[in-house]
Amino acid sequence: MRWVAYMPLRGGSRSIPGKNIRPLAGRPLFAWALGAAVESDCFDEIWVGTDSTAIREAVEGAFPGQVRLFDRSPKTCTDEASTESALLEFIENVECDVLCTIQATSPLTTAADFQAARDRFLAENADSLLTATATHRFFWTPGGKPLNYDPAARPRRQEFGGSYEENGAFYLTSRQLLESEQCRLGGKVSIHPMAPETALEIDEPDDWARAESLVRGLSAYSLAGRIKALVIDVDGTLTDGGMYYGPDGEALKKFNTRDAHGLQRLREAGIEVGVITAENSESVHARMRKLGIEHYHPGIRDKIATLTEMAEQWGVELSEIAYMGDDFNDQECLEAVGFPCCPADAAGAIRGICRYITEAKAGDGAVREVCEFVLDGLAIRQK
Repeated sequence: MRWVAYMPLRGGSRSIPGKNIRPLAGRPLFAWALGAAVESDCFDEIWVGTDSTAIREAVEGAFPGQVRLFDRSPKTCTDEASTESALLEFIENVECDVLCTIQATSPLTTAADFQAARDRFLAENADSLLTATATHRFFWTPGGKPLNYDPAARPRRQEFGGSYEENGAFYLTSRQLLESEQCRLGGKVSIHPMAPETALEIDEPDDWARAESLVRGLSAYSLAGRIKALVIDVDGTLTDGGMYYGPDGEALKKFNTRDAHGLQRLREAGIEVGVITAENSESVHARMRKLGIEHYHPGIRDKIATLTEMAEQWGVELSEIAYMGDDFNDQECLEAVGFPCCPADAAGAIRGICRYITEAKAGDGAVREVCEFVLDGLAIRQK
């Protein structure tokens, strides 16, 4: 059985211009749900269908080699076009037995959601599946008619089975059903229940701030439960990557004092801090002495070996480490740790594997931003 995921993305958005690629909590909006699909390992192929060059470039930068691109026709990208028209066009060109339609405007979708939904779809021998949140509210029509209970026999909450509200995060549909019914839902329908906060969809400007708060809060909460150390690169992370020379030809580096304060606060909170860099210059040595970085490893080419040794020395797992880097010599470390992050101006392929991309550029407070993210997570856990 061939499982294919598809995220249809239009370039135009009237309510929030450019929303699909607008950064939300450090990642483009589409990257949250799409990244969860990639992480889930549920699909033989994952596709994004779009009419936008900007979206195409953003997807390629965020998920190089992991997500394929489909060129949507103009007729499926109008304000009046249905989602079904885009799905039918897609399956005319791509083979699948089960299609998963993913909505970019549901950034709280997790890899576990995809995995559980797939298991349910198979176990219940379903033709289609929708995602939903449970509610125990009583609903009425505008005309004053009850929809889901009898007022004359008003049930107590503990006796009321409640209802499900479709949240639109994603859908599973057999190809046979989609072709015959021209609809993503039908036949035997299963429901995958999701967390209450996933009822939020980003359709209006007011939704954005709330979604960003939820994503940051949930991500930080998850992060705080496992991060015990932060390891960072120097050039292009602590510095802006530029090379400056003094009057006698000595190499100079530009550092940001805000980063120093963030690292100090982490150590005060009990988080280990380390630096691994291929650079081996006196200007960097001096800065590390000034910062009081005990676990400083300059002139390192095999960074993953050093990172592994540091983890053993600290008595922590790699999954409990946050690593911040900006270029290909950091890739092995970023792929090995539990929380990979990078500055806003990191290499495109590096941004694609990071769970958190700062809003600040390297040398401009990006490290401080990561430190504060970790500290926010600790605060949430303590509450």
